Amino acid sequence: MGLDIVCSDGATVYAPFDVTLHGRAIPYKKNNAINNGLNLKGQGLCFKLFYMKPDKVTGTVKKGQKIGTLLPMQKVYPGITSHIHVQMYDKSDPTKYF
Repeated sequence: MGLDIVCSDGATVYAPFDVTLHGRAIPYKKNNAINNGLNLKGQGLCFKLFYMKPDKVTGTVKKGQKIGTLLPMQKVYPGITSHIHVQMYDKSDPTKYF
């Protein structure tokens, strides 16, 4: 279960709230052009953002601060709606937090 937030390839990705960065989140075992992401913790939540290139993978950031760039989804899946995928660590639905 997760949430897809529509955005354009190359779009700036911002912190949804004050968070601590906890390393890369790798969605696939196979290496491809969109196999990157970020683990985040904040507001009592633990979640992952997939299909983005993080600016950094540790430290703290404030809500609205740039944390990365959306990777080129169209190169891997032509015709797909480009998006950031949000996944909670506990696999619950993240929609109410976004």
